[in-house]
Amino acid sequence: MALNIKTLLTRSITGIVFVMVLLSFMLWNYYSFSLFFFVVAMIGLYEFYKISGKLNAKPLIVPGYVFAVLLYLSNCLFDFDDLGLNMKMVILGTKISLALGFILIFTGSILSRKENAIHDALFTIGGVIYVVLPLSLLNQLVFNVETGYTYDPKMVLGIILLIWCNDTFAYLGGSLFGKRKLIERISPGKTWEGTFTGIILSFALSFLLNTLLIPLPNYLWMIMGVLVPIFATLGDLIESKLKREADVKDSGKLMPGHGGILDRFDSLLLVSPMVYLLLLLLKV
Repeated sequence: MALNIKTLLTRSITGIVFVMVLLSFMLWNYYSFSLFFFVVAMIGLYEFYKISGKLNAKPLIVPGYVFAVLLYLSNCLFDFDDLGLNMKMVILGTKISLALGFILIFTGSILSRKENAIHDALFTIGGVIYVVLPLSLLNQLVFNVETGYTYDPKMVLGIILLIWCNDTFAYLGGSLFGKRKLIERISPGKTWEGTFTGIILSFALSFLLNTLLIPLPNYLWMIMGVLVPIFATLGDLIESKLKREADVKDSGKLMPGHGGILDRFDSLLLVSPMVYLLLLLLKV
């Protein structure tokens, strides 16, 4: 795979603008962080539902978005005390509404006279689980327990840096000396050489993150330095498979050189729940 300078330049310019926007929202405060990923989740869900149409599915748009909003809010940790609301009751009410929404979507599909109603219901809920759930879990990863649940985006920032490192060096490694295709039928551009380059450089970066960003116990950064690029690559392949089955090149056109929101955040959709479960298992 030859190195395409024009493509690399376009991706770089778009990437710089994207990084500036992302960092601005992440570093401002928790509300801006949560709002940013909420918007990303809603646009990503729109792209998923649009792709679903290419797969002969007709997702229930309004119920799907209601379900998505409730799911996202159920993982937010807003301080409702300033509004005179009990945070636990708000979250409990949201989760109850979520369960009801889940039941109602499938109940409605059973009562519907439309063909493939269950099929459409599965795509409706599947899109929310695939896109919105992982992004909503980021809200659980930005609070530092040791400092009394204060907002601290360093861990999420570190995870994103590992993903970017893997993407960049996997692309460069594959472009410069990639010969053996990873899974050609899904993603012809990915090579084993590029994949291993991304993993090795991400692992090296994990040592810097542990020293300069936020120290974590149990060699957690080093573990994530290996797992994040692996799961990021799997997330990329899942989205590539989805697009290939739907016969579309990109999920959208929002980001020149990168495609749509799903094209840019596909890796994070698998990395986020992996990190969340890893933290639960290690009780960090």
